[in-house]
Amino acid sequence: MDIFWFLTFTVLLAGYFALEGFDIGLGVLLPVLGRTPAGRDRLVGAMAPFVLANEVWLVALAGVLFGAFPVLEGQALSRMYPLVVALLLAWIVRDAGLWFRCRADGAAWRLVWDGALWAGSAGLALAWGAILMAVVRGLPASPLDVPAVAAGLALLALLAWHGRAFAAWRLQEGRRGSGRALLVSACAAAAPAVLVMAVATGHMLGNAAPDQTLSVLSVMVVPIAPILVGAQVWVWRTFSKGALPAFF
Repeated sequence: MDIFWFLTFTVLLAGYFALEGFDIGLGVLLPVLGRTPAGRDRLVGAMAPFVLANEVWLVALAGVLFGAFPVLEGQALSRMYPLVVALLLAWIVRDAGLWFRCRADGAAWRLVWDGALWAGSAGLALAWGAILMAVVRGLPASPLDVPAVAAGLALLALLAWHGRAFAAWRLQEGRRGSGRALLVSACAAAAPAVLVMAVATGHMLGNAAPDQTLSVLSVMVVPIAPILVGAQVWVWRTFSKGALPAFF
């Protein structure tokens, strides 16, 4: 059972970066690709319908960590507390920018929340890069250092590329090769998560919950998995083509 839940955790982490990664990357590129208010509206309209569905992967990931690897959950919170706090704050700021930007009229209002969307997206990429580096290094006592910053910047660049590929696919319908480029960038965005999990395999399997707990967790979670997958498929089938929504 521990191997099953380790693989589940790995799939969720890789899926989060492959899917939510383009939302983060597009937020980072918002000032670059959307140099006018109309351009930014178009970019946000392209990504916004996918955000909630993609964030479900992170919620499920946290649930698996808490239920199947409780010892590691405690270690992660204690040793990476500044990074976890930074991640949560960036997540809140990014979502606030996304949902508040069109809740009132005025260029200044929208510019402020566009800035929040950009800052939160950049913060998410930097925090995640530092967290992945900390895991590779065995959760050091001081996770904020030069390697952490370098990893954050590298992940930010990778997710920005992923976001650019998504924008090319979503906003330029009919462009040859854009779907293939998006698939390549999605695999590249998921690759760091897979590599980190490969490094952490022994430590995670050695700190899994007892088999009885994992069995109960399987009975509770596995029946819900098809619903989550079905919801993800519905979102992509509904919003991947056609006109962009105008309420973002």
